[in-house]
Amino acid sequence: MRSPLGGVARAQPHRATAALIGANVVLYLATVVTDDRLVLDYGMFGAAVAAGEWWRLVTAPFLHAGLWHLGLNMFALWILGGVLEPLLGRWRFVAVYLISAVAGAVASYAFGSPLVVSVGASGAVFGLLGAILVSLRRLNRDVSGVVVLLVINLGIGFVVPNIDWRAHLGGLLAGVVATAAMLAVPRRHAVVGTLGALAAVLTAVTAIAAWRTDQLLSILG
Repeated sequence: MRSPLGGVARAQPHRATAALIGANVVLYLATVVTDDRLVLDYGMFGAAVAAGEWWRLVTAPFLHAGLWHLGLNMFALWILGGVLEPLLGRWRFVAVYLISAVAGAVASYAFGSPLVVSVGASGAVFGLLGAILVSLRRLNRDVSGVVVLLVINLGIGFVVPNIDWRAHLGGLLAGVVATAAMLAVPRRHAVVGTLGALAAVLTAVTAIAAWRTDQLLSILG
């Protein structure tokens, strides 16, 4: 049995959500054990990314700066994943999460300070919010509640110190674009459509990262 958007009914519909939460929790525990060394070595630090440590753009969204930071993001992931994973299907849900996570890190890299370390899954979480917005619109459902939630959380990012609103916006945009592209493709071409959507977003994200790298290298010498 399939959902209206192509997700397949499963005995354990939230397995991917639980796996993503598990990965974040395990890495947080590793961060605590290593006295935050993982944050320093794998967090999004613009100067290090420009110097060639590009993997930080992938690892930073799986690291967190504290238990409260982790708890808020994982609670949001559990709630949003509970809706999206069965609706989109397991692999499309994971694809949206990962592309939003990377896009959020790249937005932080491209438009933030190169001397500040940034970590957290909030870019991916905002990507999932964007995916829910697109999915509900596709189903002709009321989206006012999601819009209000987005506006409030985006506003908090601009007001509260030490919140990376750039990652929020980058993840949100990637989630909206990737999900809209996936759902625009006929179901019989879902695999090709999803891969094409991800490739397009990843190409744009890579281009932005390359532009920022050239810019920082010229500034930092």
